[in-house]
Amino acid sequence: MRYLLAHDLGTSGNKATLYTVEGALVKSTVYAYPVYYFNNNWAEQDADDWWRAVCATTHEILQGINKEDVVAVSFSGQMMGCLCVDRNGQPLRRSIIWADQRAIREMDEIKEHISAEKFYRITGHRISASYTLQKLMWIKNNEPQVYAQTFKVLNAKDYILFKLTGRFVTDYSDGTSTNMVDLNRLVWSDEIITTMGMDGDKMPELLASTAIVGNVTKQAAQETGFSEKTLVICGGGDGACAAVGAGCVKEGVAYNVVGSSSWISISTRKPIYDEQMRTFNWAHVVPGYVLPCGTMQAAGVSYNWLKHEICTSEVAQAEKLGVSPYQLMDAEIAKSPAGARGLLFLPYLLGERSPRWNPNARGAFIGLKVEHKREDVLRSVLEGITLNLNVILDVFKQQTDIQEIVAIGGGAKGKVWHQIMADIYGVKILRPNYLEEATSMGAAVVGGVGAGVFKSFDVIDQFIRIESEQMPIESNRRVYEKMMPIFEKSYHALLDVYQDLAALG
Repeated sequence: MRYLLAHDLGTSGNKATLYTVEGALVKSTVYAYPVYYFNNNWAEQDADDWWRAVCATTHEILQGINKEDVVAVSFSGQMMGCLCVDRNGQPLRRSIIWADQRAIREMDEIKEHISAEKFYRITGHRISASYTLQKLMWIKNNEPQVYAQTFKVLNAKDYILFKLTGRFVTDYSDGTSTNMVDLNRLVWSDEIITTMGMDGDKMPELLASTAIVGNVTKQAAQETGFSEKTLVICGGGDGACAAVGAGCVKEGVAYNVVGSSSWISISTRKPIYDEQMRTFNWAHVVPGYVLPCGTMQAAGVSYNWLKHEICTSEVAQAEKLGVSPYQLMDAEIAKSPAGARGLLFLPYLLGERSPRWNPNARGAFIGLKVEHKREDVLRSVLEGITLNLNVILDVFKQQTDIQEIVAIGGGAKGKVWHQIMADIYGVKILRPNYLEEATSMGAAVVGGVGAGVFKSFDVIDQFIRIESEQMPIESNRRVYEKMMPIFEKSYHALLDVYQDLAALG
């Protein structure tokens, strides 16, 4: 038996998953680590927590497995981070992760030197405090001693690649999460780096996601339990790996991840540039493709908030019955008709990235009447999240034909939400056999292609199968077509209110 091992370095923990080269899931395990949230919108992690997680989960996964049979290890990981390390690869401070929004001044500084439109055309992304460039500029402005000592700037998986092989590298997908890569040429953008007075030598070597970084070093083998013969494959950003795990490896295939945040993405040969810059573009882990994408902040977060703050009775009952609270919540939601009897929910509990790009946006229920029932409130939350995602989908529909979407992630389990998606998106919703393993599965396939085990990414068909399909219900579709412009109008009508509330702190 031969195996592929994938590590998915997420925000809440690392998930290690072992697959056979035939595509069978053998086992998986998770090691949690903390996020340090402070100063309102700052978020950091300890890079050594990532390494401890990889070591612990690798040891656990390899129990009962001949380590010599693990052909390759590959990675997916959280993107848009900023970990500064010295020449020896030692972290100089905690990593500033994707969720951190401190670099507002640096974002504005870039806009003074490069037009937003030009920047978007070069990088495929808008200027935002979310990205590595702005975070590194913040370090230069506020922690100059750290910047001066910085040898390389890494994302989460890149640090693990260094710990395993001694090389400082990143892949094209993670590279495009830095705001410093020329998307059309897949090189570090001298224009952006030089214009902003940054040192381009601090960026790691750019490689294809399928590149063999090296073998596991003797030291790393002792710490992790890997064989020194195991190939270390570069891997990719979590969004790009999830695309592979959803079968999004050919032109025109779209997928929707429903997790704490949620995104819709599609494989294309060329970037999709939106005049309003509501969406952005990653380099794909599949050579020759890009991933136009739009990510909203609070999808599963809104649903989870609903569970903890509104559905306490369902939580208590679910514990007694030994079922998921979401199962009972879905039963309630199913009682409410499409449109939740005219109740709208704006899902901006954490501000918003795509499609609004407004950190001051707030959540709201709009249209609440005395005759509304609890089930309507619950349904409106799922509808509000999906209406917001539909703004993103419409950007892509204007440039490419989309007839079906693969739904993955922990939030993609319920049939009720699948039907809401089908009705609002107006396309067929496909549910694969693996929902929460899609990202690690994608990383495993990247590893297999890189190690020469697989001839192409088409092998993903051996890993996944579609277990259910939801078609739009035309009567529901007509309801949502009427609601969509009201949803848009509601957001824009509250812009001044958001600003005033933000001023209150």
